[in-house]
Parts: sequence; C-alpha cells; structure tokens
Amino acid sequence: MRQKVREWLRRYLPAELASVVATLVGAALAYALTQQRITAALAATWAGNVAYFGLILVRDIRIAQRRCHAAGRSYAIPDLLHNLRALVVEFGVAEVLDSFLIRPTLLYYMPLWVGNFAGGVLLAKLAADVTFYVPAIIGYELSKRRFRKDDL
Repeated sequence: MRQKVREWLRRYLPAELASVVATLVGAALAYALTQQRITAALAATWAGNVAYFGLILVRDIRIAQRRCHAAGRSYAIPDLLHNLRALVVEFGVAEVLDSFLIRPTLLYYMPLWVGNFAGGVLLAKLAADVTFYVPAIIGYELSKRRFRKDDL
C-alpha cells in the first residue's frame, strides 16, 4: 500500500501544487475584477482545472513520447488520443461531479462561512479535493490496466 501511495503522490502532487496556486490566483483576480463571489468561484474552479490537467497531460505526453521514441517512431495523433482517453477514464466521473457541483459550491460558500476570502478558498479547495481523489484514484487504477500498461 505504501508503494501505491508513493505512486499516487508522484502522479498527483505536482499537479495539485500548480492547481492550488492557480485556484488562489484565479479566485483573487476574478473577485478583484468583478466583486462577485460566483464569478470568483467559477474562475477558481477552472483556473485550478487548467493548471492541474494541463500538467498531468503534459507529463503523460512526455512519457508516451519516450515510449514512442524507444519503439523507433514519432508521437502522433493516435498517441494523443490514447493519452486523452486514459485521462477520461481516470478523471471523468470525478471531474464532472467536482467541476460542476462540488468545487464551485464550496468555493462560493466556504469564504462566507470562514469569514476570510483567501482562507475560505483554500479550505474549499482542500475539501473538494477529498471528494475528487477517491473516484480519481479508482479511475487511475482502472486506466492503468487498459491504457497505461506500457507507461509504467
């Protein structure tokens, strides 16, 4: 189990750190520009998503590029589609619930409940991450069997 936790941390922690920064910056910028909590909640959600999934996709593409190079061929569109399918299997269910319901709701209400905008945004992000990672890790383990056999 310890080995699994290390594997998950290697996969998710760098993206999570980028997402924390993007979430805070997205929320702060949107709120500063609009003074609207709903706009800040949505901007924080999507800024965090772009940073998180962008970093994971780039890392997956680099792994696939090395695999292709070792096989004596170039990384091509079918390889990109393979990477994207693996991400959908890994994150699909978790991401739909997270991006369209849980995270924006928490990012809207948590700053009100806490009484501090930045602290509330950070707490909301952490609380939403708990509900996100259980199905995401299950999806990752399933995607390894079908889409990532050669990547590990």
